[in-house]
Amino acid sequence: MAQIEANGIRIEVETRGPDDAPAFVLIRGLSTQLIQWPDAFLDRFLAAGYRVVVFDNRDCGLSTKFDRQPMPDMGDVVTGKVAPFYGVADMARDVVGVLDALGIDRADVAGISLGGMVAQHLAIDHGERFRSVTSVMSSSGAPGLPSGTPEALAALTERPEDPDDREGVIQHNMRTQAVIMSPGFPMTEDELRAYFEGAYDRCYCPDGSTRQMMAVLTDTDRPERLAEISVPFQVVHGREDPLIPLACGEDTAKRAGAPLVVIDGMAHDVTLANSAVLAEALLDFARAQP
Repeated sequence: MAQIEANGIRIEVETRGPDDAPAFVLIRGLSTQLIQWPDAFLDRFLAAGYRVVVFDNRDCGLSTKFDRQPMPDMGDVVTGKVAPFYGVADMARDVVGVLDALGIDRADVAGISLGGMVAQHLAIDHGERFRSVTSVMSSSGAPGLPSGTPEALAALTERPEDPDDREGVIQHNMRTQAVIMSPGFPMTEDELRAYFEGAYDRCYCPDGSTRQMMAVLTDTDRPERLAEISVPFQVVHGREDPLIPLACGEDTAKRAGAPLVVIDGMAHDVTLANSAVLAEALLDFARAQP
């Protein structure tokens, strides 16, 4: 792993595979870190001959935190009274900055959840840098789309009582992850614990998650702009997603005029169990491009 300068901030980046291989960039979702990609998932891309590029989004992991200003009220940000710290488009420019720093002219890219929204911005504004773009378990953010179940939304927004209580945080995160876990590809309790122990010990930054969410909630022009996409673009979604329902993926695909791949049994996670089926959906699309 290494820190690089990208888009004026520091981004923690890891690459796997030969430097001269075609690059495949993978973008994590809200508050999650590069170490939370399953090795089995990344190995699929390496076996297909790619150089894999993963990184910590801004405000997460070991990348730059935007914590020098007081945290505003979320309602004031959403209503426009206070500007967010940054936008999803800024996060997309971070990805382009990572490519520049690594000397990569063009790449394939896929993002999950918030990362899918970042990928959509990449397709809209930076399509010339990508051979293919995939938005996974994400949304256009258009008004009127169905929201997640109450249990899933609570899992997204609730915080542990004491952020310094390591075991309490891990137990809380295990419980909330179980709500959005893929019923057809469940994680074992040991996998869940390792997933959150590693993340807590590396960096626990709940305020960073709040700032990322502010970027999502103020990203209002993306739905109309999806029709501008000209780069090869696809949407992948789990049929059982309780947090971002399948209708959101269907809407994104319709607005972009893009193919939609629906994975039965998948909800809102990338696990050891669904690594093969999800990786193949991304690789099949990338291989189909000239």
